[in-house]
Amino acid sequence: MLLRYRFAVLLASGLCACCATAQPSDVAITTQQAALSLIPLPAKLVQQQGSFRISSATPVLAKGEAAETVAHQFVDYLHRSRSLDLVVSADPKPQAIEFAIKADIAASPEGYALEVTPQLIRVTAADSRGLFYGAVTLWQLATLNDSKSIQVPAVRIQDAPRFGWRGLMLDSARHFQSVDQVKALIDAMALHKLNTFHWHLTDDQGWRVEIKRYPKLTGTGGCRIPAGDGGRDPQTDAPVPYCGFYTQEQIRDVVRYAAERHITIVPEIDVPGHAQAAVAAYPELGVTGKHIHVLNEWGVNTTLFNVEENTFQFLENVLAELIELFPGTYVHVGGDEAVKDQWKASARVQERMRELGAKDEMAMQSHLIKRLEKFLVAHHRRLIGWDEILEGGLPAEATVMSWRGIEGGLEAANQGHDVVMSPSSELYLDYLQTDSPNEPPGRPATIPLKQVYAFEPIPAALAADKRAHILGLQANTWTEHMRSYARVQHAIFPRIAAVAETGWTPAQNKDWPGFVARLPTQLQRYRALGIGYAQTPFEVRSTLSAERKGRMVQVALSNSLDYDDMRYTLDGSVPGPTSTAYAGPFSLPLPARLRAAVFADGQALADAPLQRIDATTLLTRTNAALAMCTGALMLRLEDDGPLQGERAIFNVDIFNPCWEWKAANLQDIASITVRAGRIPYYFQLAHDEPARKFKPAKSAHGELEIRAGCDGAVLATVPLPASPDADGFVTLKAPIEATGTSQDLCLYFTGDTRPTMWVLDQVTLQPR
Repeated sequence: MLLRYRFAVLLASGLCACCATAQPSDVAITTQQAALSLIPLPAKLVQQQGSFRISSATPVLAKGEAAETVAHQFVDYLHRSRSLDLVVSADPKPQAIEFAIKADIAASPEGYALEVTPQLIRVTAADSRGLFYGAVTLWQLATLNDSKSIQVPAVRIQDAPRFGWRGLMLDSARHFQSVDQVKALIDAMALHKLNTFHWHLTDDQGWRVEIKRYPKLTGTGGCRIPAGDGGRDPQTDAPVPYCGFYTQEQIRDVVRYAAERHITIVPEIDVPGHAQAAVAAYPELGVTGKHIHVLNEWGVNTTLFNVEENTFQFLENVLAELIELFPGTYVHVGGDEAVKDQWKASARVQERMRELGAKDEMAMQSHLIKRLEKFLVAHHRRLIGWDEILEGGLPAEATVMSWRGIEGGLEAANQGHDVVMSPSSELYLDYLQTDSPNEPPGRPATIPLKQVYAFEPIPAALAADKRAHILGLQANTWTEHMRSYARVQHAIFPRIAAVAETGWTPAQNKDWPGFVARLPTQLQRYRALGIGYAQTPFEVRSTLSAERKGRMVQVALSNSLDYDDMRYTLDGSVPGPTSTAYAGPFSLPLPARLRAAVFADGQALADAPLQRIDATTLLTRTNAALAMCTGALMLRLEDDGPLQGERAIFNVDIFNPCWEWKAANLQDIASITVRAGRIPYYFQLAHDEPARKFKPAKSAHGELEIRAGCDGAVLATVPLPASPDADGFVTLKAPIEATGTSQDLCLYFTGDTRPTMWVLDQVTLQPR
């Protein structure tokens, strides 16, 4: 069983037919044209001689309400990014920027034409959507650098998107974002020419949308008590609830805001699983009828809606209010990870299935989906759900969002269903971007930028006459471990730029080296707009090798995107564009202070944290620098406390609490010191629970065991205490006998310590 939460196994791997064919794609983008740093690349671009200078005196012309709206949006973006104030007017003037709607300019409503000459800039489109995207392209051309003079290069662009669904999903159920934060994300989506915002509003851990007919959904279902110290007041030990929901007035405000930027919001109400917040609010909706709490654990639990007529009517009543709030075509009903244990165990559910003619539990889920689909169609809406809704059969009008790889999308398209490709293996943004120790909590299995960029939404195995069913693609941001909006931004940016280019640009024009070359300018735009993009893909990593018995160290620098210009300092100062350029590995006497950064156009692409190197650090590995022994279910987890502020972060395999120090240098080593902590075990694994393995404990509270390789001889063992020290950690020390100069060390904790678990923080080898 695939568990989307964190447990999805990484798999190998146009909204309408006219959208996939409307753009002119006969001319590939050249390297010179790519230097204009447009993301996504246009379908057709011809660079010309000269440039147009934009100054505070440049008039902006627009006729008609639609053109005036877009002109004002362009002026606003330019003000925010370049602090330049322009005036929109309807009176013709020379040396102007013109926005105009022309009915015959493009076959696609999202298409546009842009022409820049030294005398004039003209943006035209048949529809306000296309005109807006033309304005976005012009804004990008006006932000190619941060110089005081804005020189827009002369170009002719004819452009339209490859796909009609270019989406981003935000999970507001697990962690809540403010209205202003949601709007900021929508703004950034628009500047990437994305047009669909999928809003995940309900789950086991919270119900986030006000439904006036059922006030307890937010009154009770909108709050949970986090596990461990994160849910208790440190002074009084009283529970501290985590709450949040959007009022209907706020929802309407966000919907209007998105529509102004030509983004449609698709709300999601998950059924029949991921239902615990709703059942906590109204126990009669559940299978057991018992009072339960809003879930404060992650993973997949077994709470389902029951299948009574009253529950079906409840769901239809919820959808009725959603339809009034969200005017878009689609409503998402989830359908994923609905573990059927409760239905199987309930005599009443089994009786009800017989009444409805459902031969098994999958058919019962299909009955529910078809019921909701019929309701939505009657209200001029279309149903979309995760690919599990294929199981048991679907009505032809239903659309499938394929997340368990692309296989569900292939099956759905071959059956005649429309499909949005959203595979966890390429487009799940809660997976980490790099193996850097500076990554925030998430899943240490990585989906780097290059992997996102390489994804192709139309499978080669799909027949040509079925390809129009691929509406497009969508990246998903699940927020279990994103306590802050800063982490949401880290997850999304810059990977969303890769998603945007795949969704917009003709496949034959995509170019990974060119994309990487254009990224520094995109990062400059992010900085100008206050977008907190992930720095880890751009940071410099160092590989250290001890020399001359620990008195010298050889340093090799690298960065994950292979940028050439890396510069460093050795005096603790922040490197600048004139600092020493890295030309190859070099030797340093110890102790040393190293700082390094990647540069492009004289600008550092990421911070350069200070790295102190001495004999002790060479013999120390932090948690993030160790490998997992098996990698069965790797997570990068945050401590549960303190209630406010920064928390410690640990890599852990919750199926097998074992860490590996590969090729540890044990020459002249006498002992090993391990700093370990304990955090709540807050996971539900459903049918994957039997895969959770524990090595048997030999003493009352288990042991820390250290082996020569994961199946090798025991080198050291230390009994664990009943509890850690007051700070949540304990330091364990044991003598160790080397079996050679270099040895893989596996460190693991024995015994089943749930509801808490031991995590490894740091390991240090102590010399003789």
